[in-house]
Amino acid sequence: MKFGIKLPHSGPGAGPDYMLRWAQFAEALGFHHVMVGDHIGLTPDVLAEYPAPYYGAFTTIAWLAGQTGKIELGTTAIVVPYRHPMYLAHPVANVDQLSGGRFILGVAHGHSEGEFEALGVPYHQRGAITNDYLAAVKVLLSDDVASYEGRFVSFRDVMISPKSVQSPHPPIWVGGSSDAALRRAVRLGDGWHPVGFSVKEMKDTLLPRLRGIADREGLPVPALCPRIRCTLTESPQAEDERRAGVGTLDQIHRDLESLQEMGAEYVLLATQSGSPEAAAPGHHEESWRTLATVAEKVIDLEKETVR
Repeated sequence: MKFGIKLPHSGPGAGPDYMLRWAQFAEALGFHHVMVGDHIGLTPDVLAEYPAPYYGAFTTIAWLAGQTGKIELGTTAIVVPYRHPMYLAHPVANVDQLSGGRFILGVAHGHSEGEFEALGVPYHQRGAITNDYLAAVKVLLSDDVASYEGRFVSFRDVMISPKSVQSPHPPIWVGGSSDAALRRAVRLGDGWHPVGFSVKEMKDTLLPRLRGIADREGLPVPALCPRIRCTLTESPQAEDERRAGVGTLDQIHRDLESLQEMGAEYVLLATQSGSPEAAAPGHHEESWRTLATVAEKVIDLEKETVR
């Protein structure tokens, strides 16, 4: 099981020096990947969760590719309906080239109604658009000269060059926990990238649903690659109420052990809680301490796996 961190790339504490410190900190501690989120227009509903500035996903990842050596770089997650498939496939292939094949494409169908409206994209069709666009992106990345005919996008004889280092394309992690999102992960993804769950919910409900859909589709079960919000508390949290990653160090360690037992291949640790306070400089330093502490448990867990 590989561990990574979600880079703090928004809010008053964010900036080039700080983001670089985070990435180098992650690489030095032995984390396997760093990922960034995706917003384009900071509409009021976005700003309520992620204050300005908000550094763009592909720009930030491309910049970090030149500042790091081996850590994987990815997105958690690109909102697919925001970009025509060509506008998405081209930076994906470029960033994978520039990073030497270290890119992971995490995708989702989005949640900010205000941002959809500002971009002129129909919010209530975002799931269907995501399915169509993502299928087109895979064709563009995989074929030397691509043609595609879909409900929302069609094109003929289009070349995306350079191609990605990873063939036929970088791994695609699909977010979301609805039945529609699980079907998308099975049909179009290499990994499933859920957030905001409890360990019990994952084991008893979510994973069985994913496996059932894969069985009905006659397709492989995508790799489990979750994101958990890492919040250290001094006293234990009630097990029937807490989400994975929230609690004492021992509780978080048990969560990671449980995810490993469930076959998770990657786990992304996030510390920002999606509030203006969480983006303040003081919270960034607290996040740094939290992840440094959890990293010790991560290293222990990896050693146990090797043994």
